[in-house]
Amino acid sequence: MSLVVTLLLGAPVVVLLVWPQAFSTHTVLFVAQLIAFRAPLALALGVGAVLSAIVALFKRRWGIAAGVAIVLGIASLANGGVLLSRGAAGALPDGDLTVVAWNTQGGATSPESVARLVLATGADIVSLPEMDDVAVAEVARLVALEGHRMTAATAYGETGESWIPTSVLIADGLGEYRVDTSAGSTPGLPSAVWRSVDGSGPTIVAAHTSPPLPGSMDEWRAGLQWIAEQCDAPDVIVAGDLNATADHLSGLGIGDALVGGCLDAAITTDVGAIGTWPTSAPAWLASPIDHVLFGAAWTVRGVQVLTSLDQTGSDHRPIVAVLDAR
Repeated sequence: MSLVVTLLLGAPVVVLLVWPQAFSTHTVLFVAQLIAFRAPLALALGVGAVLSAIVALFKRRWGIAAGVAIVLGIASLANGGVLLSRGAAGALPDGDLTVVAWNTQGGATSPESVARLVLATGADIVSLPEMDDVAVAEVARLVALEGHRMTAATAYGETGESWIPTSVLIADGLGEYRVDTSAGSTPGLPSAVWRSVDGSGPTIVAAHTSPPLPGSMDEWRAGLQWIAEQCDAPDVIVAGDLNATADHLSGLGIGDALVGGCLDAAITTDVGAIGTWPTSAPAWLASPIDHVLFGAAWTVRGVQVLTSLDQTGSDHRPIVAVLDAR
């Protein structure tokens, strides 16, 4: 009887630990932090299941321990199943547009490292949260020496809000761009919208939302909502550190889209389980919080999360997406 009761009581716990979206708790404190790291969570639940099973074997009244083992085991396997469904393979074929997002951790990554990445990928759009105007101008200078001309721009937070900037590099071949001040920003940390002056290029959003810390949960949720509001046109491309996984973005999309009218490049190409933060953890254990999102005017050809740059200073891995115009 105790086994049946434990299983019945454990069923909602399994759902909470595997798919908190069912209870709309995926952006609630503690649950949001747990679900950000599905692989470690699956491992911890698996260890708990094994230990509970051992206890069940050596206790006369084994029902509760066995029930706990079953509940934890199911939750562990289900979290692993979600990760497998999101995929971990990646490739970078040729395409119309290459987009890079890399949080440079407040200048810990040198302009030289960023320039090498830009040249290696042939990037057209580079979103650089936490890189300032001086450093991004140096990146533009370095890549121009190799014939890859890009325009650098930087957004800073409102006075008293944050000193941490968000920069962007836009290939000159896309035309002239101007920041849209009317679009506003994510609260706490700066994001910005750049629009093509003649309307021929995509709308570019360089994004950096506040992290989901106990004192900034409201800012974090508001930032994710702001991202969704920018995904309101087919030509939009959003790149940056969203401090959120696909689980946290659930419920923000319209129709089949993940966020507003945007799809997620990594999820769409089965690369969604590869973690971008922190670099101190293997990519399969880390959290996939850096994203490239795109509107209906685009299709994605390939995505890679680059682990080869883990020793260049940042605690984030760059994500590179290749897009084609429809």
